[in-house]
Amino acid sequence: MKVEARIFNIITVFFFLSAVVYGVWAKEPVGTVALILIGGLSLIIGSYFSFVARRIEERPEDNPDAEISDGAGELGFFSPGSYWPVGLAAGAAFAGIALAFFHVWMIVLAVGFLLIMVAGLVFEYHTGQSSH
Repeated sequence: MKVEARIFNIITVFFFLSAVVYGVWAKEPVGTVALILIGGLSLIIGSYFSFVARRIEERPEDNPDAEISDGAGELGFFSPGSYWPVGLAAGAAFAGIALAFFHVWMIVLAVGFLLIMVAGLVFEYHTGQSSH
């Protein structure tokens, strides 16, 4: 996580410096505020990664002397037969179309469909015969 934190902290510095240069040069407040907000968002992400990096053990990605074999092994469980990601992708596409045309009824349907798909994906192995 240290690598990711460093990347986002560099991005944060870049956006704040860009906001200063843009604010002085362009004298236009909307772009300056947008750059400051982007810098703030990247600061939040970089701070979170720094916070997490201090609390977890060092990963092979964080060790400059690591071998490829250090990263071998199981990374997590990914359901091989799940159809929930397909529905989630369809819901995201529908939400994108709804936002593009800004039809409120479509946005409400898309958000509802997305919530159902996310709940199904998250709780797939916590209900029915799969739960143990």
